[in-house]
Amino acid sequence: MIRKDRNMAQDWIWQHPEWPAFRVDSSALATALARARREQGRVLGLLHAIGFEEAARIASATWAEEAVATAAIEGQALELAVVRSSVMRRLGTADESDARASRHVDGLLDVMQDAIGSFPSALDHDRLQRWQSALFPGGTSGIRPIAVGKYREGAEPMQIVSGPIGREVVHYAAPAAAAVPAQMNAFLRWWEETRPGEARGHAQDGMVRAAISHLWFETIHPFEDGNGRIGRALVDMALAQDAQVDRQFYGVARQLLAVRKDYYAALNTAQRGTLDVTAWVAFFLEQLAQACLASQVAVEAALEKNRFWAAHRHRELSDRQRKALTALLDAGKGGFEGGMRAEKYANLTGTSKATATRDLTDLAQAGLLVTTGQGRATRYWINLPGWAG
Repeated sequence: MIRKDRNMAQDWIWQHPEWPAFRVDSSALATALARARREQGRVLGLLHAIGFEEAARIASATWAEEAVATAAIEGQALELAVVRSSVMRRLGTADESDARASRHVDGLLDVMQDAIGSFPSALDHDRLQRWQSALFPGGTSGIRPIAVGKYREGAEPMQIVSGPIGREVVHYAAPAAAAVPAQMNAFLRWWEETRPGEARGHAQDGMVRAAISHLWFETIHPFEDGNGRIGRALVDMALAQDAQVDRQFYGVARQLLAVRKDYYAALNTAQRGTLDVTAWVAFFLEQLAQACLASQVAVEAALEKNRFWAAHRHRELSDRQRKALTALLDAGKGGFEGGMRAEKYANLTGTSKATATRDLTDLAQAGLLVTTGQGRATRYWINLPGWAG
């Protein structure tokens, strides 16, 4: 819940005389930063090995899952299938008759696509305000009208509170709206001066920069709504600038959703603390490393699929068999729930159960599938280490 309130007895980081002169202890961050760099490097190295087509598939899947996750952090539920459909339409790989995506989904994807796909472009007030406007195409948050396409206005500071009326808990109080333009000027100037590769005398590690940018933006809280989603888009943009990669391969929002309570606690602690934000940056680097580890699992699965097809490239397969094998491989280790059965194969390929049984038996005898169980309990799995259920 976000509201405007006159009472603000709490001291916040933005009230420090030296704000926003953030400090970090580089030696204290060395281990966490090295780990995040190592895991990021492994993701990028694996991506080079799987080829453009598979890398693009992973990027589109990550994009859709990240959109769902960043919305879920704010309590907004998006249907993954709908988001995937919108992503595929943008990539020109969807059925044009599928028009399920909403304006809110498209707006969020617009923001994410611009942040990552156009990461070399300058970040300015207009760009951020267009992002926020895209998140609220109807000018409302739920049924509440909000200011869109501009920073928040009014004479009162904004608070984030929870709890019943009369017993509210103040989680955070942002700077007054009148201070936002100047605060954002300082933020955007720092953003451009610390951009990776820019020789402007403000060198800063790109991952540390991503962490600080998120904390700084959320602390200013410049918009009436949408600050969390835009702040995480800034993380994506900062990481894209750091790695010079214009596609989404790290599931940072998914990881933050998985630790949402700790994520909010870490932000809140940093916003109440001193200008030494080492603890926040260390938390962020740990989440980034975990996101990279999850990405590695997806890329390694793609590598295994490539190896599978390479090993059987000379095998003559019917269209039915190829379709079923592709579906099993796309389902990942463990395959479909309960494995492939003749009935599932028949439904998937549009054939009879007898033909399905014969096709599956042939694939198992040829070494493409392995079986578990007997008779009606027979299940078929991709013949790769660890893939059988």
